[in-house]
Amino acid sequence: MRSIRILSLALLTSAAFAPAAFAQDSTADTASGKHFAVVGGVTLLQPKSNPIDGVHKVDGGPAPTVSFSYYVNDNWAVELWGAADKFDHKVNGPNGARLGNVEQQPVALSGQYHFGQADNVFRPFVGVGYFQSSFSGESLANGGSTDYRLKDAKGVIGTVGVDMNINSTWFARADARYMRARPDLKLAGETVGEAKLDPWTVGVGIGARF
Repeated sequence: MRSIRILSLALLTSAAFAPAAFAQDSTADTASGKHFAVVGGVTLLQPKSNPIDGVHKVDGGPAPTVSFSYYVNDNWAVELWGAADKFDHKVNGPNGARLGNVEQQPVALSGQYHFGQADNVFRPFVGVGYFQSSFSGESLANGGSTDYRLKDAKGVIGTVGVDMNINSTWFARADARYMRARPDLKLAGETVGEAKLDPWTVGVGIGARF
């Protein structure tokens, strides 16, 4: 329910921005040739099930995200994307029993290709790059020893998405990302396994280009 409320708030915020964006359309009449863009929104992140022995599910959750892009031309861009706050995960055992909590905060640098003309209403895009996600706040539900840690996850990130141009400055965005995240699980400083989290994300946001 918390995830649904946050997504609903993001969509309402986007709708509220739209009239103001149209009102500003007279300041510029084309999106072509603009080299910078910033997007703020909310993203849901969901790791895969059964990531490691003894763990059935790591619950996903929402967090605010932001991205900054530099457009080499109207089609090619370099994007820096990351979570502005941490994703909070509840860790559950095979019988649904709560095992503990962990937080993560990813950041990624990707190259992207945006299809079509800069002023098209809908502009799908794809991207691939490198990400790093830091983990913190490891805790156990039973109050036992918390001398376990997840190392930072590093690897490939893939992105698909679509921008909907509101005018030459403002646009709405929906995207999905996949991260190949296989951090080592350490207990008392010793590696005891690999957590195959491999999360998907789904995000919505509002952006501006200049």
